[in-house]
Amino acid sequence: MLINLHVKNLALIEEADVDFTSHLNILTGETGAGKSVLIGSIQSALGGKIPKDMIRKGADSALIELIFHTESKTVEEKMRELELPFEDGEIIISRRITSSRVINKVNDTSITLGKLKELSPLLLDLSGQHENQLLLREQNHLKILDSYGRDLITPAKEEVGRLFAEYSSLKKDLAAVSIDDESRVRELEFLKYEISEIEAASLREGEDLELEQDYRKIFHSKEIIEECGQAYDSLAEANECVSDQLGRSIQRLSRVQDLDPDLSGLTDQLLSIDGLVSDFCRDLASYISSLEFDQETFQELEDRLDVINHLKSKYGGSIPAILAYLARSRDRYDKLAHYEEYVADQKARLKKLEKALAEACGRLTALRKDASLPLAQSIRDALHDLNFPQVSFQIDLRPAAHFRADGADDVAFMISVNPGQDPRPLQDIASGGELSRIMLAIKTILADEEQIETLIFDEIDTGISGRTAQKVSEKMALIARGRQVIAITHLPQIASMADAHYLIEKVSDDNSTISNIYPLTDQASVEELARMLGGSKITDAVLENAREMKRLAGQYRSSL
Repeated sequence: MLINLHVKNLALIEEADVDFTSHLNILTGETGAGKSVLIGSIQSALGGKIPKDMIRKGADSALIELIFHTESKTVEEKMRELELPFEDGEIIISRRITSSRVINKVNDTSITLGKLKELSPLLLDLSGQHENQLLLREQNHLKILDSYGRDLITPAKEEVGRLFAEYSSLKKDLAAVSIDDESRVRELEFLKYEISEIEAASLREGEDLELEQDYRKIFHSKEIIEECGQAYDSLAEANECVSDQLGRSIQRLSRVQDLDPDLSGLTDQLLSIDGLVSDFCRDLASYISSLEFDQETFQELEDRLDVINHLKSKYGGSIPAILAYLARSRDRYDKLAHYEEYVADQKARLKKLEKALAEACGRLTALRKDASLPLAQSIRDALHDLNFPQVSFQIDLRPAAHFRADGADDVAFMISVNPGQDPRPLQDIASGGELSRIMLAIKTILADEEQIETLIFDEIDTGISGRTAQKVSEKMALIARGRQVIAITHLPQIASMADAHYLIEKVSDDNSTISNIYPLTDQASVEELARMLGGSKITDAVLENAREMKRLAGQYRSSL
């Protein structure tokens, strides 16, 4: 579960440090107080996009840090897989945002954004304000069904994906060689010319780099000989050259080295230096001799480089690219030269592969049908708890128009909320409040299947009120008995169920505006409920109503 959230210098939040409890955590506050910024910071910490302008004005950087404690074996396995340190079930995720970069760390170890996104879904599930709209798109119904039955469905879907990729590639290859006889003969002649041109060059990888080095050496040979000659003269030929000076110095030291034993070592050092200089002068003289300018060799190098650069301009910017082009051209030539045999063979392969793909899709469809029945029943049961007393819900699984990488099924959630009406596609009839409750039901069911320890709901109460709001609050309290729930709400019925109630408020002065968050005592929670019930004017009657709501919520939680 999420133990602690620490945010610094992010948008309206100067610094916030929040400890969450293990059951139902409720966040309330006036509109615009910064509730969504706080939830957004959790989403950002888990790999979400962070706009650079989110850094608080006047600050150099922003920090978001989450501390989790988990007993999940799945999370532990993922931590090991990602080679991240993991002890005593503690995970600390931090993201530091500067104007130029974002630094991601898990347990004080740097991690890529991609790996962070692999870990995050295993720690918590966050439902944002606009996620309900995803239910209006049928492709998401298929994803929900596959997620519910993932243990059996995922391997089958991966097999379908592999076969579909091979099937699509083969169809593409067949389409590419579909050509009339006249065009085929013309292309064969062109390919033959290109293949012959490249083969005639007998290219060798790295050859161009060697030739260019030799070319530069010969092209600049005059300059090289002149500078090396000057160096040689300075060392061995000129008046007062280095060799002469070393010889005289050795003579002088030799005359007096018998007078002081310490001079013997210095004389030996100088003799070694003289030997090194002599060896170097011989090597330099040999090198200069090898640099004789050869016009014929130079012309051969130039001609060879012209051939290679010409091929580069036509077939690729490097010798490996040219050779790769040659391989593709040979393959294409072979297919066209044996066109009828190739097409017949590929069509036979395609037919065989299509049969295998159809069988794999059939197995996947059967698994989805098996999963759809218990999922539909679980959603119906959850919707009954959320004040859909006579709901009819079913999952319609029908053949797709063609094969896809995820199978050959289209899935639609069908619902009727009124007795006597046939179920219709969810997106045709569900209101905003109904979508909120359906999403709550689905998220709860999937969390049970995936054993997610923390659920976060950002204004799951959109479009509901009255008795429905009470039912939603009871459902959330029930969910929170088995896992941690964090929710932003504007409804006092839901807020009253809180095991821990936090207030987010915005404070302004002449220079700045900041958002603060802090836990409420029981009395302060009653006063916040009264504000939510009564608006700007809180009377004694409203306060008493809030106390009664809080007392009844406590009784309900105790009964769970």
